[in-house]
Amino acid sequence: MRFVIVTGMSGSGKSTVSKMLEDEGYFCVDNLPIQLLGKFAEIALDDETGVNNVAVGIDIRNGETFQYLEEELVKIRKMGVIYEILFLDADNETLIKRYKETRRDHPLSRGGRIEDGILKERKIIAFLREDATYIIDTSHLLTRELRKIIVKRFVEETEAYPFNIMILSFGFKYGIPTDADLVFDVRFLPNPYYDLSLRNLTGNDAPIQDFVMKYSQSQEFLDKLEDMLKFLIPHYIDEGKMGLVIGIGCTGGKHRSVTIANKIYERMQKDLPYKVHCEHKDITK
Repeated sequence: MRFVIVTGMSGSGKSTVSKMLEDEGYFCVDNLPIQLLGKFAEIALDDETGVNNVAVGIDIRNGETFQYLEEELVKIRKMGVIYEILFLDADNETLIKRYKETRRDHPLSRGGRIEDGILKERKIIAFLREDATYIIDTSHLLTRELRKIIVKRFVEETEAYPFNIMILSFGFKYGIPTDADLVFDVRFLPNPYYDLSLRNLTGNDAPIQDFVMKYSQSQEFLDKLEDMLKFLIPHYIDEGKMGLVIGIGCTGGKHRSVTIANKIYERMQKDLPYKVHCEHKDITK
């Protein structure tokens, strides 16, 4: 059974994600009172309940009792509940825009400035972001893009639970992925962008892969990266982490990072007993 706590910033899409999970067969409860979390976990774990996967929405709407969430999480861990925290986030500008469009007040603004409420909320829930299994920034995601991410991580990966590895290529010019646990910069490798015959291709194309991988530093980097990841992953698991997002970045996220991400994916998928996925965040930009 997967026990997912859906939380994050107000206005970041938590309700939307809960509905997506419900559509995929999860038993979902939104805005569960903190005091009932342990009892709910106990019921969900009961075989007679017949519940396979659970998603619980908990956020700042709990008011003053939110301060007891850390204590309750410790309790359910002692009960043997292996939970995942899905933290939904968005930048302040996007959150303000969403609130203005819906003409709603932020739960902590109390008729004042929405931005003040957002800043206050960030401080209160910072510990959840730090402990999150997954962080999804919805600032620039379309609903269909968000659904694709949710299905991949909470439906398709269920068989490989409890540890999943996502290798994510990206372009530094578009920003580092907010959910990346580890980030590796491959801009030290020769850039095929300056070869006009290769510029419009991507790291999914053989000519780009041949260009990047013909250099000894590319092979050496892959060897060292593979060795380090194989060392780190068991220790992450020992610390209770449920997944790992590995960011591989180059300037535009189209050539070098895609090639290296594909190559390390091939190695990790072959050698490790975990579910490994590979995505290319900025390859079409």
